[in-house]
Amino acid sequence: ATNWGVIASLIETCKLNSVDPHAYLTDTVTAIVAGHKQSQINDLLPWNYAK
Repeated sequence: ATNWGVIASLIETCKLNSVDPHAYLTDTVTAIVAGHKQSQINDLLPWNYAK
Protein backbone atom coordinates (compact mmCIF):
# COMPACT_ATOMS: atom_id res chain seq x y z
CA ALA A 1 0.00 0.00 0.00
CA THR A 2 2.87 2.37 0.76
CA ASN A 3 4.43 1.84 -2.67
CA TRP A 4 1.11 2.47 -4.37
CA GLY A 5 0.72 5.69 -2.37
CA VAL A 6 4.07 6.94 -3.65
CA ILE A 7 3.23 6.06 -7.26
CA ALA A 8 -0.25 7.58 -7.04
CA SER A 9 1.24 10.78 -5.57
CA LEU A 10 3.72 11.04 -8.45
CA ILE A 11 0.97 10.49 -11.02
CA GLU A 12 -1.28 13.13 -9.48
CA THR A 13 1.61 15.59 -9.15
CA CYS A 14 2.30 15.10 -12.86
CA LYS A 15 -1.32 15.83 -13.68
CA LEU A 16 -1.29 18.98 -11.54
CA ASN A 17 1.78 20.18 -13.46
CA SER A 18 0.35 19.29 -16.90
CA VAL A 19 2.89 16.51 -17.41
CA ASP A 20 2.06 13.19 -19.05
CA PRO A 21 2.58 10.67 -16.19
CA HIS A 22 3.63 7.81 -18.49
CA ALA A 23 6.24 9.90 -20.31
CA TYR A 24 7.50 11.34 -17.03
CA LEU A 25 7.89 7.96 -15.32
CA THR A 26 9.51 6.42 -18.40
CA ASP A 27 12.03 9.24 -18.76
CA THR A 28 12.74 9.43 -15.04
CA VAL A 29 13.39 5.70 -14.63
CA THR A 30 15.54 5.76 -17.77
CA ALA A 31 17.58 8.67 -16.39
CA ILE A 32 18.10 6.90 -13.06
CA VAL A 33 19.22 3.68 -14.77
CA ALA A 34 21.55 5.70 -17.03
CA GLY A 35 23.30 7.10 -13.96
CA HIS A 36 21.64 10.44 -13.25
CA LYS A 37 23.57 12.08 -10.42
CA GLN A 38 21.88 11.85 -7.04
CA SER A 39 23.01 15.40 -6.28
CA GLN A 40 20.80 16.59 -9.17
CA ILE A 41 17.69 14.67 -8.14
CA ASN A 42 15.63 17.89 -8.15
CA ASP A 43 15.91 17.90 -11.95
CA LEU A 44 13.76 14.77 -12.01
CA LEU A 45 10.81 16.14 -10.04
CA PRO A 46 7.54 16.53 -11.99
CA TRP A 47 7.47 20.34 -11.74
CA ASN A 48 10.98 20.52 -13.24
CA TYR A 49 10.24 18.03 -16.02
CA ALA A 50 10.43 19.59 -19.47
CA LYS A 51 9.62 17.48 -22.48
